[in-house]
Amino acid sequence: MKNPPVTRVLVIGYVWPEPRSSAAGGHMMQILETFLTQDWDITFSSPAAIGEHKADLAALGIRECSIELNSSSFDDFIRELAPDIVLFDRFMMEEQFGWRVEKHCPQALRVLETSDLQSLRDARQQRLKDYLKQQPDADDFTPLFAPALDEEFQLMAGTDLAKREIAAIYRCDISLMISDVEIRLLTEQFHVPPALLHWCPLLIEPPTRAFVPYDERAHFLSIGNFRHAPNWDAVLWMKNSLWPLIRQRLPGAQLHVYGAYTPPKATALHNPAQGFHVMNWAEDALQVMTAARICLAPLRFGAGIKGKLADAMLCGTPNITTPIGAEGMTDEQPWPGLIGQSASVLADAAVTLYQDRQAWTQAQENGRQLLAERYAPAFHGPELVRRLTQCRSELSQQRRANFTGSMLRHHLHKSTQYMAQWIEAKNRTL
Repeated sequence: MKNPPVTRVLVIGYVWPEPRSSAAGGHMMQILETFLTQDWDITFSSPAAIGEHKADLAALGIRECSIELNSSSFDDFIRELAPDIVLFDRFMMEEQFGWRVEKHCPQALRVLETSDLQSLRDARQQRLKDYLKQQPDADDFTPLFAPALDEEFQLMAGTDLAKREIAAIYRCDISLMISDVEIRLLTEQFHVPPALLHWCPLLIEPPTRAFVPYDERAHFLSIGNFRHAPNWDAVLWMKNSLWPLIRQRLPGAQLHVYGAYTPPKATALHNPAQGFHVMNWAEDALQVMTAARICLAPLRFGAGIKGKLADAMLCGTPNITTPIGAEGMTDEQPWPGLIGQSASVLADAAVTLYQDRQAWTQAQENGRQLLAERYAPAFHGPELVRRLTQCRSELSQQRRANFTGSMLRHHLHKSTQYMAQWIEAKNRTL
């Protein structure tokens, strides 16, 4: 009996995955590892420069291939590869390469890894900017943290970014959503068909070992890629508002701020006299997280779900965050820390949890339980494979049902194709 043909997967990455630098990089690696459990043949490609913290994909048996934007060399590449599944990492890659994939591999399943809704994140960032213009000394950000979904829709609907991102979701056969809150936003407000979306949160093995106990930990920690705007805003808010309030109550407290790609503007905030230490990139993020007593994540805007808070749960480190930080990460399970909506409330929560051994230990166990109930790879990995397999088997019917996507592909891909060909021709003459 012949073995069934091997499923060939092509990933077109916005960047090369850096799992130790960002949650998006970690999520991509979790998806790739799920595919590897099926013995799928995987090629990862990207037009981006290789970053200093890139994962060693070749060591996992994944081929690596650099590709070019606006170049017909990609046509030869994908024709020869003939993938069964093409995964676009972020909607910008679907915009750039989607028409080429459809032209040369029309029967390949087109999958979009959204990571988070960038249009939602950007709309929230603009809302924060507008709020601070009106109230530059604001302490309480409650109005920003609990809008109804229809209010989020109103923020996003008029933006070019939302139109581009949601159009890419329609053009693909299925989109992976890391946050179920964002699924509700898309289905209830933008009326995206549920059949086009699949909930795929972070895939994390629940910790089974004993956590490092309260007495063996000290200090506060904040971690996150400095290139990610929500993280940088959180660092500034901590420096200017949160941390001074914590130090008033805990004069000996120390905050260690870790992040990849530390810019000079972040290094300039380093002030040991204030207990504010900018530590650059952490070689082992889980190790420094395990040594801390509290993880601070005062995010004033953002989208998706937060890898730093999942890492905190994995390490048994209670956290202090905002409703933005906790969004999409729990389904009414007890939170592994405390949530606040103003600098003063967050600072009080941080001091209280830092000093209360019993509450701290309970928060630690809440994190363990939350990971086990919501993020277990044993459930989400097979469910992802099942959904992709089902979509492949029902591809013709699904595409017929998604006329809007077909229409958008027709119009956008034609214009994108001619623009790409014009750019390529222009580059030849330079």
